[in-house]
Amino acid sequence: MPFNYNTGLMDESPFDLTDRVAIITGGYGVLGGSMADTLARAGARVAILGRRRDEAIAKAVELTEYGATAIAAVADVLDEHSLQAARDRILSEWGTIDILVNAAGGNVARTDGVPLFDLPLDTFNEALRLNLHGTVIPSLVFGKVMARQKKGTIVNISSIAATQDISGMMGYSIAKAGVENFTKWLAVDLARQCGDGIRVNAISPGFFLTAQSRAVFIQDDGSYSPRAEPIVARTPMGRFGRADELGGALQFLCSDAASFVTGVVIPVDGGFSAYTGV
Repeated sequence: MPFNYNTGLMDESPFDLTDRVAIITGGYGVLGGSMADTLARAGARVAILGRRRDEAIAKAVELTEYGATAIAAVADVLDEHSLQAARDRILSEWGTIDILVNAAGGNVARTDGVPLFDLPLDTFNEALRLNLHGTVIPSLVFGKVMARQKKGTIVNISSIAATQDISGMMGYSIAKAGVENFTKWLAVDLARQCGDGIRVNAISPGFFLTAQSRAVFIQDDGSYSPRAEPIVARTPMGRFGRADELGGALQFLCSDAASFVTGVVIPVDGGFSAYTGV
């Protein structure tokens, strides 16, 4: 904790999240689960929200076994009514909602390697709904509580695909570009309507190994696949990210240390977005 030279006492860390109520959508995935760990370690009470009841419960139990306060909230990020029910339950148990992390999302595997003009429109719509609508709808449902209490922070999860041409990811890329625009739009609108107590930001991960991506990037012998090799070559740090490496940016954005930060997108990508390849 930092030293207060006026009082001669140790102040609480501005990164501390003790007793804040955090909801994380998709909080049982590889990245979402690691972000849930970060919030719990910082002292937050964590609601793991997602469609898969068993996985949400398992993650909540895991956190409680490590001494955190956590519950599972079963809801679909595309279903407003189930989100409202989850919101009401969390409010009845904990009385407030301080943090929303929109971690649910992902690429639609059926788009990989499909020529542009052969891309089924239903896969484009699926990627758009999961990643963009699945961020907007929870933000409106849970953000209404924050607007009423004039306090809270929303962290959206974008991707470097929002600003870079990543082959085979058209729907995902367009959806994440929408997430970044929505982040800025919502940040401005809430600050102007509700004051400086509500902040909206985003994290833009680079390439991380998840349950979905590992099969694409890592071969049976443990070596990089042909798909992975140019990614690693284009990443100045020369590797994929670890899930826990998103935690620092997340905790910062959720905490009072970022009290004057809103409407920004922080890349966590090993330098991928900064490198021109030259």
